[in-house]
Amino acid sequence: MAAGRLQGVQRVLGKLQASVSAGNYYEAHQMYRTLYFRYCAQKKYDELLELLYDGSMLFFRHDQQASGADVSLLYVDVLTKSETQPSEIYINKLCGLFAMMKADEVPERDVFLASALRWSISGRSPGNQQLKTGHPLLHRSIAQIYWQEKNYSMARYHFLHSTDGPGCAKMLVELHTQQGYASEIDLFIAQAVLQYLCLRNKSTANEAFKSYTSQHPCIKRGPPYLLPLLNFIWFLLQAVESTPMATSGMKFGMDSRTSDEQNSFGKLPVFTVLCEQYQLSIKRDPSYRDYLDKIGQIFFGAVPPQQKPQGLFSNFLGSIMSAMENSDSEEDGRPSTSGSQKRMETDELD
Repeated sequence: MAAGRLQGVQRVLGKLQASVSAGNYYEAHQMYRTLYFRYCAQKKYDELLELLYDGSMLFFRHDQQASGADVSLLYVDVLTKSETQPSEIYINKLCGLFAMMKADEVPERDVFLASALRWSISGRSPGNQQLKTGHPLLHRSIAQIYWQEKNYSMARYHFLHSTDGPGCAKMLVELHTQQGYASEIDLFIAQAVLQYLCLRNKSTANEAFKSYTSQHPCIKRGPPYLLPLLNFIWFLLQAVESTPMATSGMKFGMDSRTSDEQNSFGKLPVFTVLCEQYQLSIKRDPSYRDYLDKIGQIFFGAVPPQQKPQGLFSNFLGSIMSAMENSDSEEDGRPSTSGSQKRMETDELD
């Protein structure tokens, strides 16, 4: 039975190949669409997936970009309709199709990628966590394709949603050495690490930082580093990783407890003092303050900004002042009104 179906598919492919070889691309394209509707109605998804993938590649090899893109979109649609779970096999095929599409000729390329990402959300990450922005393996492969095309902006975006810290770091090294200023050497990796942390991806943030600082030809091995911002990022990663803080070159005035014994609120003063010590470095990019506000909330139990966002430092001082007011109110027998203020919620980094 299975052999018969396979032979049937091969016969259809043979006819389609003959149409394409004869230059009858429009006819072949319509044949694929007809088979798509017929096989979907019969729920012959396995045969249809093989048919559409081979057809897409066939069109691309003959530089029929519009037809190849259309059949590729049908391929993603069948993956969704059949509720096929994301796997390395299908992700590799999707990325192969995406790579064949010429960015300057195929307007459907972005639609295809968005559809593929939506389909991949139905799976699970390597850590068995539910996905929100797409499978990290798909993001990684797409990032590699954009990188090869020298589209660094899109490559960087997809690396941030992957788990490939070393790959992201290597791309950032290339980007900085080719297009960046010497004074921006630390900015390239700092922003990436902060964004990884905002996405709660601390392991990839660590890998990216270690790879960037070890591979960049203009960075001397550390820690400590000659650039203060790199030292700040290194200390921040240590705090986030919940390991004993390395205090070389810094005096936090804290006891020697391991961070496993400290809860997130207990580590907040460490985080706050760390940020205060490196204010000059943090002020180099206005976006860092917003990232650090979010990181403080995620990993250190910081209170979200109230009403007009004022930053983490003001929040921490405000918490201290609030505690003092509560204490004074209890001593005077007066009720405290500080708890009536509403906290603003902040959106996660997309």
